[in-house]
Amino acid sequence: MRYDSITQVIGNTPLVRIDPEVHGLRHIDLYAKLEMLNPFGSVKDRAAWNMARPGLATAMERGSQLVELSSGNTAKALSVIAGMHGLSFKSVTNRMRIPEIKDLLLLLGAEIEELPGQSECLDPTDTEDPLTLFHRALSDPDSAYLHTDQYFNARNTEAHALGTGPEIVKDLDGRVPDWFIACVGTAGSSTGVARALREHDSRVRVVGLVADKSDFIPGIRTIDEVHEVGLFDPATYDTMEPVTADEAIDGMLTLARRCGILAGPTGGAAYFGTVRQLRAADAALTDGDERQAAVFIVCDRIESYLSYVKQRRPELIGLAARKNSLLDVSAAELAAVVTVGAREAQEWIAREQPLVIDLRSPSAYAALHIEHAVNITDELFAELVRGGLPFSRRKPVLLTCPVGDRSARYAALLSRMGHTDARSLDGGIIAWRDAGAPLVRE
Repeated sequence: MRYDSITQVIGNTPLVRIDPEVHGLRHIDLYAKLEMLNPFGSVKDRAAWNMARPGLATAMERGSQLVELSSGNTAKALSVIAGMHGLSFKSVTNRMRIPEIKDLLLLLGAEIEELPGQSECLDPTDTEDPLTLFHRALSDPDSAYLHTDQYFNARNTEAHALGTGPEIVKDLDGRVPDWFIACVGTAGSSTGVARALREHDSRVRVVGLVADKSDFIPGIRTIDEVHEVGLFDPATYDTMEPVTADEAIDGMLTLARRCGILAGPTGGAAYFGTVRQLRAADAALTDGDERQAAVFIVCDRIESYLSYVKQRRPELIGLAARKNSLLDVSAAELAAVVTVGAREAQEWIAREQPLVIDLRSPSAYAALHIEHAVNITDELFAELVRGGLPFSRRKPVLLTCPVGDRSARYAALLSRMGHTDARSLDGGIIAWRDAGAPLVRE
């Protein structure tokens, strides 16, 4: 097949049946929609092209910069599209968490601006969050930028309502699957596909998969984060279920080793969550019932996430399991952590003068932090504790992060290692700020 532009290759991705010997479902045929085979490597190629295309001609005339609040596949696709049209691209994010994506963006000529946002996901209701302020400036009608606005742009959803969804029906010979299961990030693909499928048959059951609150899975939001996304509509989903990082990696390994599908952890999460969800439905069916069909999306490829896997499961690539890992903190250990609110923390700091460790990014720390706090980023602190306690076990320590989740897990880890007084700031820097406690700028 011949094409005049690489953008013409976007879409029409294969729908591949998963061998029942792999998933174990007796009465449900399971299919993977391989969005990883889009030309720029992910499901985001569709939305990126559909969102950018209308404004490209004007942007080229003006020499505008294409900008998106993204740290992952949307940024990658838009960076390629911008370069093809002689435009520069800027990725704005809270922080880049996947080194391979960051390196690739830089290789593609992208500019990366890491603002001190409070979370990975834009929260439009937080009027003091730098990411929100930047988003509002980009959305101004007189903005000099071409802003694709993936969290709120209806063309994100449209790309899947007009493309991905109808392709699934076509490849199933006009049949609508009984089940559609999708990981929820910006919610564009799950919402768009669900809309298209329900136009054919309203009985299709749609399952949204989110990241467990204690975990990070690239491209997937937690249940709290998805409610901040403008495209998210809870009515889209018949149910929403969490998936852990370990489950995502297990699913990824099954797809790669048993099916030859080199999916990233998002695809692994989709597979694992799909099979887990369908087991009960499959058990309720008999040989006399009509066979059902289920479809899940494989969002992207495994190669960009080797550092993610290496950090969480080093034994998979021949390395020794990491000691003192944040990932194996138990629920019981977490429940035993001493957390202190803003007022109690202020009194404790004045009385005991603990070492205050701020785990946020340098830019977030520079913007606002507790006076005399030491900035040791999450990643660096993780490396320090793997070598043992980085300071005296008798020195009181107060750990802080944006919302208090990561700091609590580190406090639990330090306590396990023998530290006598490691505490976590309840609610993190956001709760400290909301309580009117003093913050300083660098």
